[in-house]
Amino acid sequence: MLYQLHEFNRSLFTPLMHWAEASSRLFTDPASILAYAPYAHRYAAGYELLHRLGKKYEKPQFGIDSVLVAGKAVGIVEEIAEEKPFCNLIHFKKALPARELAALKQPTVLLVAPLSGHHATLLRDTVRSLLQDHDVYIVDWIDARLVPLTAGPFHLHDYVYYIQDFIRKLGPDLHVISVCQPTVPVLAAISLMASDKDPQLPKSMTMMGGPIDARKAPTQVNNLAAEKPYAWFENQVIYSVPATYPGFGRKVYPGFLQHAGFIAMNPGRHAQSHWDFYMHLREGDNASAEEHRKFYDEYNAVLDMPAEYYLETIKTVFQEHNLPLGTWEIEGKLVRPQDIKSVALLTIEGERDDISGAGQTRAAHDLCSSIPKSKKQHYTAPECGHYGIFSGRRWRETIKPKISKFIASQS
Repeated sequence: MLYQLHEFNRSLFTPLMHWAEASSRLFTDPASILAYAPYAHRYAAGYELLHRLGKKYEKPQFGIDSVLVAGKAVGIVEEIAEEKPFCNLIHFKKALPARELAALKQPTVLLVAPLSGHHATLLRDTVRSLLQDHDVYIVDWIDARLVPLTAGPFHLHDYVYYIQDFIRKLGPDLHVISVCQPTVPVLAAISLMASDKDPQLPKSMTMMGGPIDARKAPTQVNNLAAEKPYAWFENQVIYSVPATYPGFGRKVYPGFLQHAGFIAMNPGRHAQSHWDFYMHLREGDNASAEEHRKFYDEYNAVLDMPAEYYLETIKTVFQEHNLPLGTWEIEGKLVRPQDIKSVALLTIEGERDDISGAGQTRAAHDLCSSIPKSKKQHYTAPECGHYGIFSGRRWRETIKPKISKFIASQS
């Protein structure tokens, strides 16, 4: 019932949100007489804040039209390289003649985005930076409420198989980068391939801010998953998709619940951010206001996750710790990171990461004991939070160059 009640409330308040948006424009549009009324900026700011607090946020676009390659602007064409029921493999193709493209000799990168509430567009800055030196593909997850029941369930092991399919499609001269949640299934996918002596193994794997071993420096997120029994998650956060969506009847962990959890982690910070936005609008600081819009257009856009995948992740990663304990079996096959020998490993953590604590990602080095030390690297980004690992100034100026150098050394 909660999902249905959420949709009812949204439909009930939608007219109010449209009215607030229209009112804001009336107090800012030069063609409107209200724009010249006393305190017009204050009224407009209040109405826009109301609109943004209550509006529905759709999935944003990547919006990457061009990038600088060797100092030259090169057009980018976004195309679907492969379609699957629960995700698309997106290729950011450089609009260059085949000969010029081959002459660049840019390594191919598979960027695995998290399936943990936000859309893959959260990695827009990651993609844009990597495109300068690499041929980039990204795993773009589909909102589970948009996937019909006829597509069947989506389990954690299906996630692993998806990654293997993409690796085989793009390999073997491939470098895999996983950000946050996918570090676990990506390591499992490559481990199983190594155990089977698959010739399509990638050249390297870069793992950023992920819960490889969630027992190390547990965060608020880890504690919630560990303290609540499995049955609590099953009974309290799983709901059926309403009839208004193509996935009607599918069991999911709704995005709006995940978003509420995001906000609850730092309510004061978000409240202050919205107040600052209001004040920026009042003072005519449009640049700062636009930065706020861009951030929350992305942050507030959330997706539903398939229930079976979400629950299995809670149990496998955060409660039973099957990967670091060596007890994770996928359809009868034991996940053995120690079987990986030829794939180079780079792990990256943020010093101030409040989602994946210090040491959780670095734990991959101990698990991948057969990889030579010469093919292993680790970097902890000083003064860097979770999102700073893959977005923002520190990402662009420090972390991305390290990843590019690492990939180049293994290409």
